[in-house]
Amino acid sequence: MITSPASIAHDRSRARGLRDALPAGLQHSVVRAADLARERRGRLREEPMATSMAAFDRLLGGGLPRGCLVELVGRGSCGRFATLLAALTTVTDTGQAAALVDQGDQLDPQTAVTVGLDLERLLWLRPPSLPETLAAAELLVSTGFPLVAVDLGLPPVRGRATLAAWLRLARGSIAHRAVVLVGSPYHLSGCAAAAVVTVGSGRSSWAGALGTPRLLQGLAARLEVVRRRGQRPHESDTVAFTLAEAAFAPIVDDLTEEMEVRHAQAW
Repeated sequence: MITSPASIAHDRSRARGLRDALPAGLQHSVVRAADLARERRGRLREEPMATSMAAFDRLLGGGLPRGCLVELVGRGSCGRFATLLAALTTVTDTGQAAALVDQGDQLDPQTAVTVGLDLERLLWLRPPSLPETLAAAELLVSTGFPLVAVDLGLPPVRGRATLAAWLRLARGSIAHRAVVLVGSPYHLSGCAAAAVVTVGSGRSSWAGALGTPRLLQGLAARLEVVRRRGQRPHESDTVAFTLAEAAFAPIVDDLTEEMEVRHAQAW
């Protein structure tokens, strides 16, 4: 349904008339819904962006700082990519759009849905090398995404980028009050990152008795802030990652079906 300009003007005039009919002491407390929405957007642009991971948010002073580039450094199987997924899930859960620049090609859409990520609100890019990755992230920041997550995959990182490219990305996040969260196997952003957090080797937890097939339940990793602009570094905390049982279901079903096919062929 299309609303005509005359109808909009009539509604505004009617709203002003209702406000003027209130006692003088109450008129100042009546605000328009548009003003409330504008105020809320302004407040969100200043508050830290929570990731739903209490330990990570606590180390960063309440969440990812707006208008900053944050680098999360850690090797494979340490929970680095799970942290990026947690941040993306939190943003899409609030109805906002987010972007993932996935150079390492690590996103499994089925697992992402299992942990609560809204894929309809996620833009997923898979550039081949670091220069294209940073260029794509810079473009996404300028288009208004509140969170741009970048994962550089396993070492060695494909391609090289100058410090100037990292600084352009950091300046873009400042200009648009966006958060750029970079997951990297080793420190690459130089002085461009407002905060650098390292993830230590994860300690795995398993389900099942010795001598029987065992399933990975999750892992615990140690986070440490090695640099945070304007704050004291070297604070640390432990974060636990739990793997949902649903993530194993497709694997088990596929294995069962394959065993049945092989059994039938053998007969």
